[in-house]
Amino acid sequence: MSLEQLSSLDRSTLRERALAVLRSAITSGRYRPGDHLGEVDLSQQLGISRGTVREALRHLEQEGLVAAGVRGMLRVRVLSVREVGELFRVRAALEGQAVAEIAARPDRDAAVVLLREALDRIAAAGDFEARLRADLGFHLQLCELSGNSMLVESWRHLEGRMQVTIMSLDPGTWGAMTSEDRHLPIVEALARGDVQTAVAVVREHMAAAAEQYAAAHAA
Repeated sequence: MSLEQLSSLDRSTLRERALAVLRSAITSGRYRPGDHLGEVDLSQQLGISRGTVREALRHLEQEGLVAAGVRGMLRVRVLSVREVGELFRVRAALEGQAVAEIAARPDRDAAVVLLREALDRIAAAGDFEARLRADLGFHLQLCELSGNSMLVESWRHLEGRMQVTIMSLDPGTWGAMTSEDRHLPIVEALARGDVQTAVAVVREHMAAAAEQYAAAHAA
């Protein structure tokens, strides 16, 4: 749903859908890190009250997508290189645990089939945004296949910040990180039941992503 369509929504669903539209605008890169999110401008664009916009922005602030700057002005949050490094280290821990739990499951072979299908979706993705969705979809499925609901919940809590961070980069900078070839060794290790290698590949993948971001930021 676009920003322009929001004003036609039923009042009972307005708050939830306003939140979804604003979240999508941020995670898709329509609003970039550092962009000012003014209540007045947004309420006029969306055709809704400032109070509804304020509630949505407050929720996005709790999600870590929006931050208060000078004089309390809300902007799309800009993560520092240090914070991005922390983000990927947490992902490495979560996804390392996910592959360990998948390897221990009796239905591991079925999980591997589903992960190969997720790799196919990465390979078939067209533009950068589609490839990023497929890439994150692979990692989310990795967590879901662990069967650990707390692990999935923790990963989903970071998802928006992952998207904002990656969408802030030039596609040419990040394209190789979303390649199916970068993910295949994880699946192959799981197919063999090689937990140690699978965890090591996940950690290397996340460390390389953090280094790639730091290099792009420095440039």
